[in-house]
Amino acid sequence: MTFKELDLLEPILNALEKQGYSTPTPIQQQAIPIILSGSDIMGCAQTGTGKTAAFAIPILQNLTKNKRPEGRRRIRTLILTPTRELAIQIEENIKEYGSNLDIRHAVIFGGVSQLNQINRLKSGIDILVATPGRLLDLQQQGFVDLRSLEVFVLDEADRMLDMGFIHDVKKIIKLIPTKRQTLFFSATMPKEIKTLASTILTNPKQVVVTPVSSTAETIDQKLYHLLTAQKKDLLLHLLNESKTGSVLVFTRTKHGADKVVKILIKANVKAAAIHGNKSQNARQNALNNFKNKELRVLVATDIAARGIDIDELALVINYDIPNIPETYVHRIGRTGRAGASGKAISFCDKEEQAYIRDIQKLIGLQIPVVRNHPFS
Repeated sequence: MTFKELDLLEPILNALEKQGYSTPTPIQQQAIPIILSGSDIMGCAQTGTGKTAAFAIPILQNLTKNKRPEGRRRIRTLILTPTRELAIQIEENIKEYGSNLDIRHAVIFGGVSQLNQINRLKSGIDILVATPGRLLDLQQQGFVDLRSLEVFVLDEADRMLDMGFIHDVKKIIKLIPTKRQTLFFSATMPKEIKTLASTILTNPKQVVVTPVSSTAETIDQKLYHLLTAQKKDLLLHLLNESKTGSVLVFTRTKHGADKVVKILIKANVKAAAIHGNKSQNARQNALNNFKNKELRVLVATDIAARGIDIDELALVINYDIPNIPETYVHRIGRTGRAGASGKAISFCDKEEQAYIRDIQKLIGLQIPVVRNHPFS
């Protein structure tokens, strides 16, 4: 199947072609026709499945086809997302896909001055991408009017729950028209998320892609057993030994991420950390430098890394094993994308062995153990 077969407008097809997109991913094939038809959607899909394009492309088409009301532009679509990084990335994607359309968009998030964001809102926009806190803040100040909303997208609903944003989400839902199209996406479906979905969706069509338990077949997974104190030595050893370019390293805590970066910089490895305590500018700079290959290693915590989309990422290292098995699937899913081969290495100390057992149970396979290494 090609994008042409999805009945998309010529300006959108041209923009997709310019980006090098020709074949829609499974979620795009399923979701685009449903959204174009105006139905609500309940999508269960992980990061890396092409989810953003699955909702952004049909929204752009519907907004272009449905004539804009006369007068100043009002917000017709709201995309609510949990993290700044994801919000920025979604807006970048909308800019790419809608580059040939007369659609204005803006992104708002906390942690930076609100001045530029307010100016964008005042100029009139069609699509607003936002994180919950800043959206409520600017709405209370009178800068955000959601009364003309036609489409509401709730992205990464499970992460909203993890980060304690569910109450904010419920407040926002009360501000938007009841007559609207709602697009709901979540990588996992815990009970609270199912309940929330049932209250905000009307006869939704379901789209389920790649259950969270599956890890891409193209990813070569390896497990190293060692003492906690040896993790730093093994990391440096693997980086010296490996000629792979960009490496994404996951730690469980913000403090752990900073510690790993100090170790790497001391060993003359160009590295930076992204986590919740970093300023928005610092996080964005680190991400840009990593994408531009100015940094070899990006060290991240799970929440900060959610939604990071990096092409040709050769290696993911789990410096700490996550205590939630699904998180392992999300982490390693950042390599081996779109059919490319990738590698995921996990460092496991004695206390983390129970986590590995849970992960192996979830993914339904034993991760191959590397026995002959200098720190075994």
